[in-house]
Amino acid sequence: MRLLPGRFLARVTALPAIALSAWLLVAFPLLVAGWFTPLLGLLLGAPAVLVACALSPRLIPDLDEDHPSWWPVVAVLLITVAFAVVQIAYHAEALVIRRDPASYAMYTSWIAENGFLPIPQQRELIAGDDPALGYQSLAHYERDDVIWPQFMAGAPLVLSIGYWLGGLDGMLVTTPILGALGVLTFAGLTARLVGARWAPLAALVLAICLPQQWVSRFTYSEPLAQILLLGGLVIAFDALSRRRSLTGGWSTGHTLAAIAGVVLGLGVLVRIDAIRDLLPVIGFVGVFLVARRGQALPLLGGLVVGVGYGLVAGYGYSLPYLEYLADSMNPLLLIGFAVIFLTVVLTAALWRYGLPHTERVRWLPNAVGLLAILVMAGFAIRPWLWPDYGHGSDFTDQWVAAVQQTEGLPIEGSRTYYDMSLYWVGWYVGLGTVLFAVLGVALVLRRLAQRRDPQWLLPAMLLVWTVATILLRPAITPDHPWASRRLIVLVIPAFILFAVWFLAWLTRYCERSVRHGRGGPLVRSLPTVVAAGAAVALLGPTLVTSAAGIMGYRQDVGTVAATERLCASLPEDASVIVVDSGMAGAYMPLIRNVCGAPTASMDQPDEESVDRVVAAVYERDRTPVLAAPEWHVLEETTDDAEEAEREFHVIADMDPSTLMKPPTGSWDFHGSVWTVVPSPPE
Repeated sequence: MRLLPGRFLARVTALPAIALSAWLLVAFPLLVAGWFTPLLGLLLGAPAVLVACALSPRLIPDLDEDHPSWWPVVAVLLITVAFAVVQIAYHAEALVIRRDPASYAMYTSWIAENGFLPIPQQRELIAGDDPALGYQSLAHYERDDVIWPQFMAGAPLVLSIGYWLGGLDGMLVTTPILGALGVLTFAGLTARLVGARWAPLAALVLAICLPQQWVSRFTYSEPLAQILLLGGLVIAFDALSRRRSLTGGWSTGHTLAAIAGVVLGLGVLVRIDAIRDLLPVIGFVGVFLVARRGQALPLLGGLVVGVGYGLVAGYGYSLPYLEYLADSMNPLLLIGFAVIFLTVVLTAALWRYGLPHTERVRWLPNAVGLLAILVMAGFAIRPWLWPDYGHGSDFTDQWVAAVQQTEGLPIEGSRTYYDMSLYWVGWYVGLGTVLFAVLGVALVLRRLAQRRDPQWLLPAMLLVWTVATILLRPAITPDHPWASRRLIVLVIPAFILFAVWFLAWLTRYCERSVRHGRGGPLVRSLPTVVAAGAAVALLGPTLVTSAAGIMGYRQDVGTVAATERLCASLPEDASVIVVDSGMAGAYMPLIRNVCGAPTASMDQPDEESVDRVVAAVYERDRTPVLAAPEWHVLEETTDDAEEAEREFHVIADMDPSTLMKPPTGSWDFHGSVWTVVPSPPE
């Protein structure tokens, strides 16, 4: 079979989501069973991935475009490879927990080394139930006699592959590769919805966008979630490209629809808030059932499987985390049940009569497009009319107030800055992209109201809903680049996609005008000038923000080497007691999950309690090790402080925090761990 550029681009951009989904489908049950080991991963997970990659591409139809050339394919691949190379070169070494990347890294290191959850506290190897000891730390919840890591299992299950292959360094360079695959997947979605020749532009804008580069340098879950959600839309597009009757036999379209549902649903295994993003898919299934489309039920079945994995992971293995999120999770679940109920009711009501003919209401398409513009205008004027307050957390209030003081802003710790969300997008992709995207979404919704471009229905439903809900309430600490995480999975890709679609529409409009009119060379060059000018408007501000921002350094450099020195310095039978409450949260998971030593903390250490715990450890024929961030802390609690060693010592760059402007420059990170083996009691 001849390898055509349209066929190759369609298949290669669907493969990342298919391969990663196949791995997750096998890896998560292994984790549940406590058998998540390199050997079983090789014996069960690798064949699943190979079979999925070998069989699924045969189902992917060619791009529905007349004779696409090879140059867009080559350009997309070059952008993808260049992105991966740059992000690997600049990858961070975030292992000390301050924010989420190190939390995911610690989760990964535990399951990759041990293959099961939860994490045992190993009290019996330290000092039993001594009341002075605690086992909870940042991103690790103490429940009964075990510890549950924060967050969902999806990203650690994938990052474990890198850990098995290359230890800590292998784990840390896995996310840059995932970020590059996200760029590739987005190019595939653009090629399908806009055209192959526009895919390189969309991929390039996303690749040079600061948040895409930033999350890809850390062990965040966003790159994997981006691949699954955008990849699910890619495969759903392919599944729905041919009409299949509800009563017809099983076809390629049915298989692809089921795969698309699984891929989309597995987004919940990676990020629990993907439940919100997937609510429109339920409504879409109802629409397709009313339209008697055969792919509706396979899509729904696959979605149930994928979401089922996520719910088991959340409520079975991340329950303390979901309890922490109860104020947002409980309303989200209620909204989800309401959406399911309304979809069932409306589907039953419309079953006999079919979908309403919105195109017959002449004013409706224009009204829908105008409404989209007005909503975005509302987001634009929101900071002046409805500034947002109320984090619901004293710690967050204090942190925001500290950043405000650094920036010279009025001290309002309760200020959430959620009203600035549209401007956040403008910081990272430029106001030109925002403007083009607003016009693009207005035109797309207008055409859908006219019952045109049905291939846009599912992407528009999912992307418009997600953009609106996240811009309304980002639900994240508002300092940057941290807050940009909330935008990068779907919001920024949606703005780029709609902007590129509008650019393509405008270029075709100019081509038709030139074709039907008369004029000289200047007039005939109008489409090229428009396309080039608009492309510069998309790329220019995006590149400026990234170049002037935080992309020129690596964060936490030296942490891997320091961690290896620390682990090597611990005796094989060490039981580590962290005697400083300020250090315990950040370093306990590092010592326990990476070094493999039983670890506890003493929030209020004093010489008497330290001596008691040390004696209890010696009674168990183990070696007690006291750890603290400063030498003087050990001096205050033991007579052996003179023998302390500082095996972990890092001075490196770290990201800044900004509230009213894009992040630039860097702050300093100082990390130290002093350890000492106290003398046995007399």
